[in-house]
Amino acid sequence: GIDHVEVGFDGQPSWSSKPDIAAAAEARALAATCAGVRVWSLYVPNGRAVGDPHYSYKLNWLAALRDTAEGWLRDDPSGQIALVGDWNIAPTDEDVWSVEFYHGCTHVSQPEREAFDAIIDARFTDVVRPFAPGPGVYTYWDYTQLRFPKRQGMRIDFILASPALAARVADAQIVRDERKGKAPSDHAPVVVDLRDD
Repeated sequence: GIDHVEVGFDGQPSWSSKPDIAAAAEARALAATCAGVRVWSLYVPNGRAVGDPHYSYKLNWLAALRDTAEGWLRDDPSGQIALVGDWNIAPTDEDVWSVEFYHGCTHVSQPEREAFDAIIDARFTDVVRPFAPGPGVYTYWDYTQLRFPKRQGMRIDFILASPALAARVADAQIVRDERKGKAPSDHAPVVVDLRDD
């Protein structure tokens, strides 16, 4: 069964476009524990454009997530934690179809990549990449200009696992064919198979 459902993490920043109005908490982080695995479903802020106030919000949000995730592992080094979802970051050049096309844009900026790397440095592992090596392996394709059939995508959806959970990963895949359906999402599912504990 599922237990300990939670919305938001400690220290999660909120966004308000008006300084005189209190920021409302956004459901960008939802957690539940299933069979001893704490799964955090994340939708990292997009950032809109480098220099936009939402971009600063995105970086602050990621810093707060890193600090909180470090605390989880400090409190329970053997904790099985998965940070999954749309990260809105392509952490390396091989995670985009064209570095030149995305130059100067969000998702590929150095501060965003450093924020992603800081979470990796907090002892979380991208458990999909070893099973789906790149380049040319993507999870997102813009609906415009037929990006999907042209294979012009980005890898921005990730499953990052704590050490104890990463040790259980038996297989992983990006299910690209799911993007081919009628009225599909612009993202493909990312799936991990775990060995029994």
